[in-house]
Amino acid sequence: MPAFSEISPAQLMRLIGTPDAPVLIDVSIDEDFDADPFLVPSAVRHPHTDIRTLLPSLCDRPVVTICQKGGKLSHGAAAILRDAGVRAEVLAGGNYAWRDAKLPRVPAASIPAQQNGATLWVTRHRPKIDRIACPWLIRRFVDPDARLLFVPPAQVLDVAARYDATPFDIEDTFWSHRGPKCSFDTMIEEFALATPALSRLANVVRAADTNKLADVPEAAGLLALSVGLSRQYKNDTEQLDAAMPLYDALYRWARDGADETHDWPDNRGTK
Repeated sequence: MPAFSEISPAQLMRLIGTPDAPVLIDVSIDEDFDADPFLVPSAVRHPHTDIRTLLPSLCDRPVVTICQKGGKLSHGAAAILRDAGVRAEVLAGGNYAWRDAKLPRVPAASIPAQQNGATLWVTRHRPKIDRIACPWLIRRFVDPDARLLFVPPAQVLDVAARYDATPFDIEDTFWSHRGPKCSFDTMIEEFALATPALSRLANVVRAADTNKLADVPEAAGLLALSVGLSRQYKNDTEQLDAAMPLYDALYRWARDGADETHDWPDNRGTK
């Protein structure tokens, strides 16, 4: 990697939401961030003066550093990381270039407070569809290190209160169904992530989760796979880990492949 390395907002947006996305570290000073308190999706704030403390957690993961204008703070942080052997790039133009490109920005105020370095969420056990889609969205676009707790339905609110966790997909809570929309829709709205790809994916999740299978052809497949995974795994955390690639694939379908069809016999190239 050259000593000077930048990645454009468009290039970075293609990586965000995929399992190969880099670690995004926002090193903006508080004054700058408070004037425009939004984050590139999946970015985590960290003081530029303390960047070396992140080294043990980075391992071989690529990193993109971000500041408001893509100047001295992000370039200095990236250089320090590269000096330690980390593959580090800078977001060209910083948060302002991302904003000016009209790419999704997560309002910092919408992200729950961290518990021991990560957001902590709790929902009903034996998750299917919405309770898998929401953790996928959180980990891919909001907090890559988010921790998820699965407990009996009657215990969700008490566990949330005792452990300072954020409850979701349970009645009468903020992060839940609203009218005909499901919890996945709520998170897309509150985290300001309404891209065409995520909106298309939300249509599938909503139809599968609310028994509207006739509305979206792909919903029946998602329901079948979700039920199958719930039968395959007794441990909810293991089930979530197994389901993450399923939603990765659905996201790539929604982003890049929704127009592709298949038929037999294949008559392409013939008249």
